[in-house]
Amino acid sequence: MEKERHVLVVFPHPDDEAFGVSGTMASHIQNGTPVTYACLTLGEMGRNLGNPPFATRESLPEIRKKELQASAKAMGVTDLRMMGYRDKTLEFIPDEELTNLVFDLIEELNPSLVISFYPGYSVHPDHEATGRAVVRAVRRLPKESRPKLHCVAFSKNHEAEIGSPDIEHDISAVSEQKFGALKAHLSQTVWMLADLEKKMAEEKTGLPEHFLTERFWTYPWDRDNVL
Repeated sequence: MEKERHVLVVFPHPDDEAFGVSGTMASHIQNGTPVTYACLTLGEMGRNLGNPPFATRESLPEIRKKELQASAKAMGVTDLRMMGYRDKTLEFIPDEELTNLVFDLIEELNPSLVISFYPGYSVHPDHEATGRAVVRAVRRLPKESRPKLHCVAFSKNHEAEIGSPDIEHDISAVSEQKFGALKAHLSQTVWMLADLEKKMAEEKTGLPEHFLTERFWTYPWDRDNVL
């Protein structure tokens, strides 16, 4: 993995980082690269409240905040920014407001790499709004001074339109950190992890192969006119 000057990760929800990029983030940190994670909401509209319930709509934000902090600790992230927006409202925030927020972070941190969702291919309205804002913020800079932009995509049949991933990171060396990030978000991952941990114990293995490769697409700036 290339040594970066600074990595900025921008996602809308706690746990967005855990599934797709926590190994990449941990790898950059092990390489000595500063990593900033800007999480736009606290995921307070998350569907899982437990069965029997362990949370209410009123208590879930604080639970998810603590989970986010635990995930950052598991990855080694020391610069966690909680940006204070409300879950499931980002699609209604003016694009310019979110773009300004991301642009201010880029100006402050001067990252050589930004990671976020691929607009048009990330399913959830909050994901889409975040991806659009990140693309627009990076695009404000002259082409010669833009940081690299690596995007996460997972919509149905997205590869038919945007092709295979441009970047694939083998994160097996930091699988423990990735598993720690997944376990940190227990309110949202408890059911999946119960089955996963049972399988790992039975087979005496670590994380399954599909967890150990993180995939990214570089944003094609000739698509600028679509945003």
